Amino acid sequence: MEIFRKINNLSLRYQDYTAQNLSKMVQIKSLSMGEKEVQLELKRQMLEAGFDEVRIDGLGNVIGRIGTGKIILAIDAHMDTVDTGQLQNWDSDPFSGIIKDGFVHGRGTVDQEGGAAAFVTSGKILKELGFDKDLTIYFVGSVMEEDCDGLCWKYLVEEEGIKPHFAISTEPTNLNIYRGHRGRMEIGVHFYGVSCHGSAPERGDNAIYKAAKAALEIEKLNDQITSDDFLGKGTVTISEIKSGSPSLCAVADYAYFHLDRRLTWGETKESAVAQIEEIVKGMNAKVEVLYYEEMAYTGLKYGMEKYYPTWKIEEDHLIVQTGVNVFTQLFDKKPKVDKWTFSTNGVTINGYYKIPLIGFGPGNEVMAHAPNEKVPIDHLIKASAFYAGFAYQLAENMKTTK
Repeated sequence: MEIFRKINNLSLRYQDYTAQNLSKMVQIKSLSMGEKEVQLELKRQMLEAGFDEVRIDGLGNVIGRIGTGKIILAIDAHMDTVDTGQLQNWDSDPFSGIIKDGFVHGRGTVDQEGGAAAFVTSGKILKELGFDKDLTIYFVGSVMEEDCDGLCWKYLVEEEGIKPHFAISTEPTNLNIYRGHRGRMEIGVHFYGVSCHGSAPERGDNAIYKAAKAALEIEKLNDQITSDDFLGKGTVTISEIKSGSPSLCAVADYAYFHLDRRLTWGETKESAVAQIEEIVKGMNAKVEVLYYEEMAYTGLKYGMEKYYPTWKIEEDHLIVQTGVNVFTQLFDKKPKVDKWTFSTNGVTINGYYKIPLIGFGPGNEVMAHAPNEKVPIDHLIKASAFYAGFAYQLAENMKTTK
């Protein structure tokens, strides 16, 4: 279509605009629950680009809108980042936002503000082209994803009443089209014992020994978890262990460990918990799925259970095929269709609410949470074109399916 040629031309014309917008975001430190200033910058950029409406909701998500059609498409980018880690591992200031050698450098360029900079430009392109299709597009700069993936979209669906018909996650995909990832959950296991003086441990019941025996069984469990042809194998690992006793001269009467559980297709919260309960049976232990509840930068306290469902979209689904078609027309080659290794807001968008979702984002996920994070400007250009092209193609496809 002629429209794709125009979109490509505009995305190239605005490459410096996109890179500079991303640089401005990167220069603002934006850890989870501390996103206020970067959200104000994103709102400013959306207004400057000519979006029809821009607002910030009660949790702190920035919501930009273009169009008023009956079909709703949402494009999501989370705006919080992880911290920098050891600064000596960085070649330059993580918050410099420096643009050099064809990249924008700094924390958040890949995970995941690059997606937001690209969709701001796509909105600018749509407005310049006079987009008037039967589509409403919500561009969402979401919060608190690094602390609790999906919480922001729980708020958007349940409190703001925004439940789109289709969605795109702009998490890094290396410009591939992603259609799923494993789920995850956080499980706490408490072990209870009886303390006594350390000089006569046989009088007590050492909770650490129970935890140690369970830990060895959990190591074995990891090798036994089922696998899926597309998503791969589920996993479990102990990421933290604690203990308590009346003194260092006493038998421990309490122990605890935290499990990072990755769920493949067909696994459920109930099945994962049951596996751990079987291991600790008879140990005077309690297994619980943990709960997240923290205060957003707006002052609102909000939370959800730390169960993030597995999800995948079939390759022949309309949203996947729309993405493949758009990519092919824009870039004159077929995309790779794949999956993420890590978890995203897709756990609620599709995992809970079954909204058809694909991923397409600038940058390689191996750079996420890593020092010397950087995103190719070429990726920002192509992502800007893809989001705008997807809006046109989706509107066209929905006309033909009515």
